[in-house]
Amino acid sequence: MKKLESSLTNMVLVLVGVAVIMGGVLAYINHLTSGPIEQQKQKALTEGIKEVMNNKTAVIARQDTVKQKDEKGKELTFVVYEVKDQADKPLGTAVQSTTLGFGGDLKVLVGFDAEGTILGYTLLEHAETPGLGAKADKWFQRDGKGNIIGKNPATAPLDVKPAKGGKGDVDAITASTITTRAFLKAVNQAHDQLKLQKEE
Repeated sequence: MKKLESSLTNMVLVLVGVAVIMGGVLAYINHLTSGPIEQQKQKALTEGIKEVMNNKTAVIARQDTVKQKDEKGKELTFVVYEVKDQADKPLGTAVQSTTLGFGGDLKVLVGFDAEGTILGYTLLEHAETPGLGAKADKWFQRDGKGNIIGKNPATAPLDVKPAKGGKGDVDAITASTITTRAFLKAVNQAHDQLKLQKEE
């Protein structure tokens, strides 16, 4: 068998061939994994809604996706879930809100009762610094230092304490004020969206 000549044309053809084959392999793997990934996201959302509504029988009765622009013109996407129990009794509303944190998007799911009081929350996605901003998943829970459960942003929007430059009463995550502000902004925006839904 004759050895291939080492020319620019041959090298380009080999590289293109390898790229095409690898592209095909990656597309096939993506096709195989997209279904299970979507199922996992749905399962995480279902469990998240049960968690934020503090009800193990919570089910989504209705879902709306709302797009709107913030004060800087950036498009925001909210997903609003009306939630009922298995006996068809309304439990409240869960709102998915996304803001920009320290490391990237911070996606939060917040559960509200009929009056707009926070029942619970969970982080669906974040890219915050491990050990610092990533503490947001526990920090603002009922037993956390920055507890927001039971508060109603309608009475006073959530903000950090004056010592951290805010006007509120929420303890910021130690060494993660940017993450704290982003998290509280996401919760406040979720509450604003809840109010808009009720006005319609």
